[in-house]
Amino acid sequence: MVYKSLDQICVSDITELGIPTDVSKQLHKLLSEILLKHGKDTVQTWNDISKNLLNPNLPFSLHQLMYYGCYKDFGPDPPAWIPDLQGAISTNVGKILERRGREFLGSKYKNPISNFSDFHEFSVSKPEVYWQMVLDEMNISFSVPPICIFREHPTEEGRLSYPGGQWLPGAFFNSAENCLALNGKRCLDNIAVIWRDEGDDNLPLHQMTLKELQEEVCLVANALYTLGLDKGSAIAIDMPMNVTAVIIYLAIVLAGFVVVSIADSFAAREISTRLTSSNAKAIFTQDFIIRGGKSLPLYSRVVDAESPLAIVVPSRGCSISVELRDDDLAWPTFVERAKYSKYVSHESGNIGFTAVGQPIEAFSNILFSSGTTGEPKAIPWTHATPLKAAADAWCHMDVRKGDVVVWPTNLGWMMGPWLVYASLLNGASIALYNGSPLGSGFCKFVQDAKVTMLGVVPSVVRAWKNSNCTYGFDWSAIRCFSSTGEASNADEYLWLMGRAQYKPVIEYCGGTEIGGGFVSGSLLQPQSLAAFSTPAMGCTLYILAEDGNPINYRSAVDILSEPQPHNAPGIGELALDPRMLGASNTLLNAQHHDVYFKGMPIVNGKVLRKHGDEFERTFAGYYKAHGRADDTMNLGGIKISSIEIERICNSVDDTILETAAIGVPTFGGGPERLVIIAVFKDIKNAAPNLNQLRTVFNSSLQQKLNPLFKVSYVMPMAALPRTASNKVMRRVLRQQLVQHNREAKL
Repeated sequence: MVYKSLDQICVSDITELGIPTDVSKQLHKLLSEILLKHGKDTVQTWNDISKNLLNPNLPFSLHQLMYYGCYKDFGPDPPAWIPDLQGAISTNVGKILERRGREFLGSKYKNPISNFSDFHEFSVSKPEVYWQMVLDEMNISFSVPPICIFREHPTEEGRLSYPGGQWLPGAFFNSAENCLALNGKRCLDNIAVIWRDEGDDNLPLHQMTLKELQEEVCLVANALYTLGLDKGSAIAIDMPMNVTAVIIYLAIVLAGFVVVSIADSFAAREISTRLTSSNAKAIFTQDFIIRGGKSLPLYSRVVDAESPLAIVVPSRGCSISVELRDDDLAWPTFVERAKYSKYVSHESGNIGFTAVGQPIEAFSNILFSSGTTGEPKAIPWTHATPLKAAADAWCHMDVRKGDVVVWPTNLGWMMGPWLVYASLLNGASIALYNGSPLGSGFCKFVQDAKVTMLGVVPSVVRAWKNSNCTYGFDWSAIRCFSSTGEASNADEYLWLMGRAQYKPVIEYCGGTEIGGGFVSGSLLQPQSLAAFSTPAMGCTLYILAEDGNPINYRSAVDILSEPQPHNAPGIGELALDPRMLGASNTLLNAQHHDVYFKGMPIVNGKVLRKHGDEFERTFAGYYKAHGRADDTMNLGGIKISSIEIERICNSVDDTILETAAIGVPTFGGGPERLVIIAVFKDIKNAAPNLNQLRTVFNSSLQQKLNPLFKVSYVMPMAALPRTASNKVMRRVLRQQLVQHNREAKL
């Protein structure tokens, strides 16, 4: 759609959007005053309009008229939000820079906005100073302090064991203990968890203080010790992310065991794969999952996966509504065992527990991500990884004491543990909605809980926009949004910002093997829609040209000044400097070096770390994601290999010779859509009904792989393009489909 410039908009243009004439006249008058003050097409014009003219109750078409009219001739990457100095100074980073900016950056320090890029470069060049400062700010406590913050390993053996260097050598630490500890950020009566069950939307919120959370976690930790498991044993969690799941997670880590994260959407085969890879000795699960008034079986899937000992939590009330295997335990029975633990005072009834301090390199969590071979990689988090997650939240999302943080997710995906650590290590409250995030119940929960940081994925935002279920709810407490998991759509995120008086969306991209992000946004930089403004603090990004070498590197955006000509834009496969606190240095079921470092270029004496996404750096210095550069795709925030999908699709119909699964971005931006290219055995006969075949593909994928996966469409082809070594050229297919979608505007 072609929009008018703001100075050409008249009252009738506004009334045509369904706005009453008297209101339209008032809006046009206010617009005229803003144009007189700032001009028709400046950043300040949009800033004034977004804060003082627009509100969530006005039609989104008016928001579009204002935004696209203002930036009609601006060029790419117009900022949808810009920081002001007063707000920037009040952020976590702003406060530290106002206190220590000259110490860190010298005489060039002016203010947090002007020098944010310099601060990022400081975090990379002076990792010992930067990370010591962050750990101090988060009041992190070690049972045995580290010898140093960062140690290089010059030998080949050291480089293989600790890619990039060793973080916090010699430290003993328990991440769960720090989540529960009293420090300068909180006291015992602070609210640690806020939650509500779907269907109880008009009832008061449930709340748990830090003291109550401590008691519950210690109770479960004591009960765990009665199971007789060896120290360091792996214990799985396969259940929705509710307050009980958070308690169990913290208790496992506090007691010196290792969490195995399994998403509650997985089929039995996928559960079994993860239990086997991690050598899990027990599993916590629920009898059912309650969604939209329906009870979906979960315990039965765990049984079908031939799990070890299962502790089964009731989905509602106190009683289990399924018959358990002989050796399995109902949650009430399990918790009752805590009274026999040595840590329980039988005289006073007080329940305590001494946290198990562990070497910083000890595993705390095993998560999973799909590899290009089709087998999910078993990725251990150490006790250092939570520090990376919490530090990202401290710096980029500005999470702090008194905040309320919600992100609809699950402990089976990295954002589940990330939410626990990002909130509790920064003194904030975790907010959990036990139900679907797609409806008005969740939107009301955001209002009632006074959420200050709302995490999203684009598919959820799209559902809200299509149903308008946010209408009438007050989201004014939100200070920022954050988005991860999929490629964002600019128009949908303009709509999202408008629901909270144009608070910024902090785009955030990383990986399970990193424990956080490598590229992000910041409250100290202008934010453009569906774009990242900076590498994450402590991280250095490289975009590789076709020859495999990095193109010119620019550390951060400065939209308010002219781009420097030597910082050329470019697009290519993303690679990372290996010096990242908390990043993985081992895999349980693959060779870590081969997966992430083999064949990668060397820069400044360091071999770069492979990531695999295709990224673009724009003229304005923003970063944009363009999906996977290899044969792995991202479907609804879940990374999955083409081979896993193809293995299932190849067997659903006797007429199929082979298939190719391709993730294709939607025209105009947004998450990848799954397309199946099908080659049939008898090319002379007409292909079967493609819509019917799509239905069969969906049914098989959802039953055998993941119920969230959905084939967008099926395309017949006479033969798949292949290399000389007979490998399918999925990238060629993807390029063809992208061009097809661009022409068809799909």
